[in-house]
Amino acid sequence: MTRRESRIIAFQGLYSWDVGNIPLEEVLTFGWVENPVSVDDESLAFSRHLIAGAVECKDEIDGIIKKFLKNWDFNRLNKVSVAILRMSVYSLLKQKDIMPSIVIDEAIHIAKEFGPDDSYKFINAILDNIKKSLE
Repeated sequence: MTRRESRIIAFQGLYSWDVGNIPLEEVLTFGWVENPVSVDDESLAFSRHLIAGAVECKDEIDGIIKKFLKNWDFNRLNKVSVAILRMSVYSLLKQKDIMPSIVIDEAIHIAKEFGPDDSYKFINAILDNIKKSLE
């Protein structure tokens, strides 16, 4: 499994946790993943780290996202975009061994596949501004 696939699982887990009110412990067991046999332990560990970290740092992450929203109310954001942003901002803040350009590129690809039309442009702009503020 690739890192992108691990990030997709993490995004789906964060979305389920937020929208479906699925308990974090249940999300982290990955019982909801289709064909879990094909997912290796290392990939699940990476996904688990992203999910747990984003949830643990949710208030900090949401505060950072809100800081960079221009003329948008956080509560009106599409939940797919919120899940992608939370996961990505967590990576930018806490996973210093991963290049920010990779984090942003992965977020854009996931948004293109799962998000509403043109949400990837919005996500790119927010993450790029956050990345610049962290430099």
